[in-house]
Amino acid sequence: MRECERLALVEQQLAALEKMRQANVPAPARQRCDALARLQGIGEVGASRLALELFWREFDNRREVGACIGLVPQPYDSGESQVDQGISKQGNRRVRALLIEMAWTWLRYQPGSALAKWFNHRTQGTGPNRRARRIAIVAVARRLAIALWRYLKDGVIPDGAQLKST
Repeated sequence: MRECERLALVEQQLAALEKMRQANVPAPARQRCDALARLQGIGEVGASRLALELFWREFDNRREVGACIGLVPQPYDSGESQVDQGISKQGNRRVRALLIEMAWTWLRYQPGSALAKWFNHRTQGTGPNRRARRIAIVAVARRLAIALWRYLKDGVIPDGAQLKST
């Protein structure tokens, strides 16, 4: 009996938190959040975080999106020496971490999308090489951010992506 009462209390608290979270999101961000949450593999919380922390501003091109989250290459050019130093990590740390988690869920829930096919093709011959998969997932996260920006800006659904059934 006590466990049932405890479960009912937790469900009430979760409902109150969900209502408060939805009430705190402004109307323009709510529209972007709803649009993002329609895609399979993107939940309400992740969509609201992206709408509030990344897509609240206007971007002119895909490079600005990548630079805002810090998922762009950082080259080192000095004289004849040209070395790629990895990603810049200059952008929003929370959004970058969220996008990497979303990239993993995107691969799971959108296996027929162009991003998932690109990842699978890229990591196909690596076997158990976890480092290659981690490097590739960062690229998927950057491409996913750009695809979601295009989806919100122009209404273009990412290639091969599926919407949630209502």
